Amino acid sequence: MDRPVTVKVWFDGACPLCTREIALMRRLDRRGRITFIDVATGADPSCPVDRAALLARFHAEEEGRLLSGAAAFAAMWRAIPLLRPLGLAARHPSVLALLEAAYLRFLRLRPRLQRLLA
Repeated sequence: MDRPVTVKVWFDGACPLCTREIALMRRLDRRGRITFIDVATGADPSCPVDRAALLARFHAEEEGRLLSGAAAFAAMWRAIPLLRPLGLAARHPSVLALLEAAYLRFLRLRPRLQRLLA
């Protein structure tokens, strides 16, 4: 049996889109395996990345490894039983590359989406 995955996630709590997604992830994380840290309220001294980088791109830490972008989302998904298959699929380089391309496209649209949700 797989050992439980624990993940630390840094997110932009000032982003309406981000807070909606994190709210969903909190509801799905029934086993409490994810620590969510809102970096909009201040820096996290435990994070090796500066606050500006955390606000610009999604970051997570899984088993001591710092991940960003699609890899960070995949780590979060692996910690949630319902999403674990998608997170495991993202370990395949071609799947992760596809997810990263989609994430980069999202980052370009993010400012417009934030204005719509604000």
